[in-house]
Amino acid sequence: MAAGKQEVIDWLSDLQRIYSENRELLTALDSAIGDADHGINMDRGFTAVKAELDTHPPVDLRSLFQTAAMVLIRTVGGAAGPLYGTFLLRASAACAGKEVLGAGDAVAVFRAGVEGIQQRGKAEAGDKTMLDTFLPALSAMQEVLETGGDLRAVLEAGTAAAESGMLSTVPMQARKGRASYLGARSVGHQDPGATSACLMIRAAADHWA
Repeated sequence: MAAGKQEVIDWLSDLQRIYSENRELLTALDSAIGDADHGINMDRGFTAVKAELDTHPPVDLRSLFQTAAMVLIRTVGGAAGPLYGTFLLRASAACAGKEVLGAGDAVAVFRAGVEGIQQRGKAEAGDKTMLDTFLPALSAMQEVLETGGDLRAVLEAGTAAAESGMLSTVPMQARKGRASYLGARSVGHQDPGATSACLMIRAAADHWA
């Protein structure tokens, strides 16, 4: 079981629908602890990604991730554009020379992307950010990979851990970004970035496996 270029295109294209449908949810979450624009930004960014992929289909996996990364960096405001753009840009390097992504490749893609987010955003687990979704998801993926799990098992484990990680942000006090200015008032709210990250991982499980 492996994901090729078309599966990744389908994933990125479907994220446009997913973020459009969840635009109000993400914006509502962000209105509580941020700038109230996360849903708007993710919808705008992935609408632009889909338009670019439809018009100029990339020739391989690496250029596919690179194209999506540059579109997000160019069109998405706030922290989301640079962070998700960095995720996809680092992921593109992990795809170099590959025509399909197997279980190990998928883990490598997510690991590279998550490391890029860590380096760019200077956040860590417990800061109430998208990393509280991405880090447990990556850990779960790696654990299943090491026990011989296939691509579907790896991504399903990542999705389950992502959902738990997303919910874990509710009782956290934010230590990064605009939400950190609220101090204790940020407690009790689900992080919008952690939510959009969970939607991204869940969509990968739907399309790659």
